[in-house]
Amino acid sequence: MLSVLVVDDDARVARNHADCVASMRGFTVAGVVHTGAAALQAVESHRPDLVLLDLYLPDMSGIDVLRQLRTTAGAAGTPADVLVISALRDVDSVRRAMHGGAVYYLIKPFDLDTLRDQLERFAATRDKLSGVDQVTQRDVDSVFGVQRPATRQELPKGLTAETARLVADTLRAAGSDLSAVEVAERAGIARVTARRYLEYLCADGRAELRMRYGSAGRPEHRYRWVS
Repeated sequence: MLSVLVVDDDARVARNHADCVASMRGFTVAGVVHTGAAALQAVESHRPDLVLLDLYLPDMSGIDVLRQLRTTAGAAGTPADVLVISALRDVDSVRRAMHGGAVYYLIKPFDLDTLRDQLERFAATRDKLSGVDQVTQRDVDSVFGVQRPATRQELPKGLTAETARLVADTLRAAGSDLSAVEVAERAGIARVTARRYLEYLCADGRAELRMRYGSAGRPEHRYRWVS
């Protein structure tokens, strides 16, 4: 379970983002705060895996919060990752966020599907790096490709974002490869529907197809979240 701290000066926006996090399998809300000082205190108290950080806060800049989190990370251990969320579009803000170690920068306004997509990618990145001491260049390329995709596959005609999230959540929560039939049963959808969405997730780089060969007959198609 990945814990997420939501930091935004707008209480309504913060609640929307927290509700989005809470609705996703594998995620939990560590807290919701509205100031920089409260954010720093909440990170120290709750040790979240990810911080959704607005840059415009009433008491200090989100960039300053990001810097302080990195400065104090040495004594506290591995720092929380930070996904910046801001209406600021100037290049300087984006650069400062990147230099501060933000894993991504989302520009307001955006729909919640965009946030869900980034949370899924963050989870996939964590999965790829968990349980290993060393990585290959291919592993590194794969991690950065998941976290910062160059392009995003558009949903094919007839597919919906809601069902895509359902199939993605089902596959990621499984922790192992599944067939289209197994995904369909767990998600409560038709097998042909599950296969279409699984193929889309593979094309988008969030899932991969593996072939399981038995003693006889056609190979079985197995799908796995990119972990």
